[in-house]
Amino acid sequence: MARAGEMITMQRMLPNERVPYTAIVDRPIDRPHVLVRDTSNALEGLAKAARSRAEAQIVGVTGSAGKTGVKEALFAALDRASRGAAHRSVKSYNNHVGVPLSLARMPARTRFGVFEMGMNHAGELAELTRLVRPHVAIVTTIAPAHIGFFKDEAAIADAKGEIFEGLEEAGTAIVPNDSPFRDRLVRIARRYAENILTFGHGDADVHALHAVRSSEGGSLITAALLESDVTFTISQRGEHWVSNALAVLATVETLGLDVGVAGLALADLGGLKGRGERHQVHLDGGDFLLIDESYNANPASMAATLKSLGAERDIERRIAVLGPMRELGSHSDELHASLAPALIDAHVDRVILIGDEMRPLAEKIVGRVGLDLAKDVDEATEALLSMLKPGDAVLVKASNSVGLAKLVERVKEGVACSI
Repeated sequence: MARAGEMITMQRMLPNERVPYTAIVDRPIDRPHVLVRDTSNALEGLAKAARSRAEAQIVGVTGSAGKTGVKEALFAALDRASRGAAHRSVKSYNNHVGVPLSLARMPARTRFGVFEMGMNHAGELAELTRLVRPHVAIVTTIAPAHIGFFKDEAAIADAKGEIFEGLEEAGTAIVPNDSPFRDRLVRIARRYAENILTFGHGDADVHALHAVRSSEGGSLITAALLESDVTFTISQRGEHWVSNALAVLATVETLGLDVGVAGLALADLGGLKGRGERHQVHLDGGDFLLIDESYNANPASMAATLKSLGAERDIERRIAVLGPMRELGSHSDELHASLAPALIDAHVDRVILIGDEMRPLAEKIVGRVGLDLAKDVDEATEALLSMLKPGDAVLVKASNSVGLAKLVERVKEGVACSI
């Protein structure tokens, strides 16, 4: 695991002493540890060793939005198909620390591994994908996330396309057909992939023939795959989840697994914390619905979740608590203001906007949507608590650094029942 010339020493333990965990450190500590010169190099060495010993089929997932959801849905499908022999990166462990850590944790018996990879600058994904060495690489979508670090969205597409550089021989690239950068991604993929599949609408290789809202709130879909058609239900709500499901099925079919089993896993997929998890919260006189999208936000995911809020049925009011989308650079004002049509089309009754970065959006919706401005999360929490009524549906969404998870926990503390 060490590179040439790197020192590794291990603290000696008594023969019968229990070791709860061992730390990799660059200085001695008073507990079980491995002492190395460079902890990053050591972690990378562990990752490479774990990847080399595995005979698993590996899938890499990236995208401006939807990558964590696709990763979780794909893991659920592969874990069911392999009867518990699948592995994935937990939470959003998708950077230069999270990816090697997730690889290092992969058991030797793993049959399928799913790894999320993120980036906010060019070249980052190229490094990560060469560690992961996927057999299948997926790009979920391209949107102006992290655009503050890039010239334009085309540059983001190029950076996302780096995931194909690590593909194993005879690897498959899976590309969003509905993206305006589809052809750009396909051109990049041709340099590294033996097979290229598209998913989405129109002439996509994997596309929905029919998709309607199910009685439980998700979608009932009939999809055309390469070898067959399949009808299945997804538990997650919103049109963006139809696209996510198609990416999952394209991957499952590529791996030669039963797409029917994958469909059952998608029907059973539970809520993802901070990414659409739903809570019924009790108030005197009834309950209200709290939709937790507090983990992350960019223009594409904001628009998609607002549209999903607009599709909620059997509610009295729609309330949105929205915080800033970060890392948008000089495009920030324009992209925040661009959310106005999505808010209006979703028939949102009240919106609480947090911070100065949201003022361009506030200026666009004054007089069209009930508006409250809050300087921070605490003030937004007080405003929300003061207005809640039974029958409300509340969407909470912002970039993770805003800290809206605190609002969610305070509102549902002790009284929430997840559904």
